[in-house]
Amino acid sequence: MTDKTSEQTGEQEIGEEILESDAIAGDDMLNIAIQYAPRDVDAPRSGPVQVGWLLSERKGAVIYDPPERVRSPEMSKRHAKSASRCPAVLNLESRYFAVKCPYDIHLRFGRSQDGKPRIASVNGEASAIRPSKLNEYVHLVREVEWRYPARPTIQLKLPYVFIADEPVWMTQTSAFLHYRRQQLPGTIFGGRFPIHVWPRPLMWAFEWHDTTQDLILKRGEPLFYCMFETNAPERPIQMVEVEKTPDLADYIELISGAVNYANQTFSLFKSAEAQRPSRLMKPKVRN
Repeated sequence: MTDKTSEQTGEQEIGEEILESDAIAGDDMLNIAIQYAPRDVDAPRSGPVQVGWLLSERKGAVIYDPPERVRSPEMSKRHAKSASRCPAVLNLESRYFAVKCPYDIHLRFGRSQDGKPRIASVNGEASAIRPSKLNEYVHLVREVEWRYPARPTIQLKLPYVFIADEPVWMTQTSAFLHYRRQQLPGTIFGGRFPIHVWPRPLMWAFEWHDTTQDLILKRGEPLFYCMFETNAPERPIQMVEVEKTPDLADYIELISGAVNYANQTFSLFKSAEAQRPSRLMKPKVRN
């Protein structure tokens, strides 16, 4: 039999404090004190960690593919002991997302008559990308800024931005699980930074070790990987496309170009976080 008082008690919401409840069993009386701490709505939740991605500009956006989770679908899973069934392998792949190359590029390094470094498009007029646009997106770093004297550094400008509303660090690495028939004549160097504080358009940076070999990039091939770290390593990553809301656009503008004015941008994280709105992610809804 359920009386009115017990019904009211059952309707109490989590977050309210129940001071004391009497339970009678035979001749014994038990005094049970139960306290419910209200849940902090801003605290990280269980379940997947949402990582948002967007393009910093809409111009020509159709050529940029969404980031894709790294998978090996062509691997055989017929045998129970196959490496393709190994939990460690599957867990590693699940934490990497591939960003594909949006252009077909064939570059050659050389020097002018006065010894200045330069790069040129090998395909010339036959190139899929116009020379004016190539110069807009591909940049040869000044020689005094190279990490090694004999290794030219180039940067490929990209519009990809990653964002999170809870602490998430992103590491940009080479596409080390992708086999290229024609290997790159150098290595890429990535970086690691907190995307919840520092959402900025990414660059693809390349150090040209063997300048006698051309650099060939093909549209659709993995250009680099992104790996995401959270406060709870057991939580999976859920990638979602987000809208460039006014708040997010303003925040990206707030931190953009800081590298031109400060050498150690990591020292600006606390200042940026203090000015960050509590919510910046708004998943994009498509028809």
